Amino acid sequence: MSDPYGEDVLAGDWRARGRRRIPEAEAAAGLVVELPDGFVGAVVRVEKGNVGLEARGGRVRWFPLGGGFLLDGEPVVLVAPKAAASGRAYTASGSRAAAPQRARVARASRIYVEGRHDAELVERVWGADLRAEGVVVEYLEGVDHLPAVLAELRPGPDARLGVLVDHLVPGSKESRIAAQVAGEHVLVVGHPYIDVWQAVRPERLGIRAWPEVPRGVEWKHGVCEALGWPHEDQADIAAAWQRILGAVRSYTDLEPSLLARVEQLIDFVTGSDL
Repeated sequence: MSDPYGEDVLAGDWRARGRRRIPEAEAAAGLVVELPDGFVGAVVRVEKGNVGLEARGGRVRWFPLGGGFLLDGEPVVLVAPKAAASGRAYTASGSRAAAPQRARVARASRIYVEGRHDAELVERVWGADLRAEGVVVEYLEGVDHLPAVLAELRPGPDARLGVLVDHLVPGSKESRIAAQVAGEHVLVVGHPYIDVWQAVRPERLGIRAWPEVPRGVEWKHGVCEALGWPHEDQADIAAAWQRILGAVRSYTDLEPSLLARVEQLIDFVTGSDL
């Protein structure tokens, strides 16, 4: 017998009636989606609840998974693909993690960076990759020492040398030294920053941008002073660096201009550029 009064309005989820349900879409590599601001990009990676979208020209932007995306003009909720949820591991550099293996004998090829902070940052992000490839990273304690290092190491086809230089801009001392030593078996690349600290994205430290430091003021001291951090002695500067380094979780926390140069050096010393 039918109920002349209709169904009980309290039965089931009555609040959801008539509400449009937005479909889910797996954030599979290559999927092209759009944001309301007009940004269009293809999925390149899903990591820690975020999705990386690559636009035309290679620019990658990161967004939280969830709603706010358009697929073929229709709203969708992006979710992590099932393959990603199954636990395929990646290194901090974004490379697929290699299976456990025995320690590899170090290559004769080397990567040199200017200072300790540069070496620690490279280790933080690319350490697993470098160990898998048998590449050692050493630091120069200043680019002025580079010609002497080259004279001692005598780079060759099986002993390439890659060098990462701070503030490698036209007309600088660094650019003159790079031009002097570059050769078939020596690759010198650099980033535009005064110090590798600036290669860490400022938002990771809760700031909008790295401070401008006046000429004549030691840069790291000036940065710490502007940010209200202790800066009286070297111990304070070391503590500031540990604070910065501790904010770096993966390659997504670094500026693209540094990422590309380190990847270029790794390819060069392992022969992957051939």
